[in-house]
Amino acid sequence: MNIGRFQCGIAAVIYHPQTKTYLLLQRSEKCDGRGNEWESVTGRVNQGESFETALHREVREELGIIVQLEFIVGTSHFYRGEPTPENELLGIKYICTLNDRDTVQIGEEHTAFCWLTAKQVYSMLPSIHWLHQTIQQAELIRNAVSPELITAFRMATFQTD
Repeated sequence: MNIGRFQCGIAAVIYHPQTKTYLLLQRSEKCDGRGNEWESVTGRVNQGESFETALHREVREELGIIVQLEFIVGTSHFYRGEPTPENELLGIKYICTLNDRDTVQIGEEHTAFCWLTAKQVYSMLPSIHWLHQTIQQAELIRNAVSPELITAFRMATFQTD
């Protein structure tokens, strides 16, 4: 058994409800070979940490903000590197909201950020990028479910941090 290995991850796709835009971050070239790629907040779940605690920690570390978890939009199964059991990861993708876009402060992990509508994200990123499907699913959920039901789900599902 490999104690301390990174096995689970989170993705926090941040949405600004007033402008109906999503936050995209450009990775620094200093980051693990994926420099200049556009992404959302992603990160590991440490041992003994819940997925929600990891999400809040990663968002604070990467952006210096606190977000509101809205709903889970999906799961992921991927390999970080070669497709071997040692590199296998499972993750949960969350949609979060942020009411004040001006509070975002990127750290050294990212070089730029932008707020884009779903259509702009689709135009900017390659169609195989994981954010395409994630944002499409978020838009479907948001348009199909009442805001009151999303609030009730959030209150019943997520632990507070």
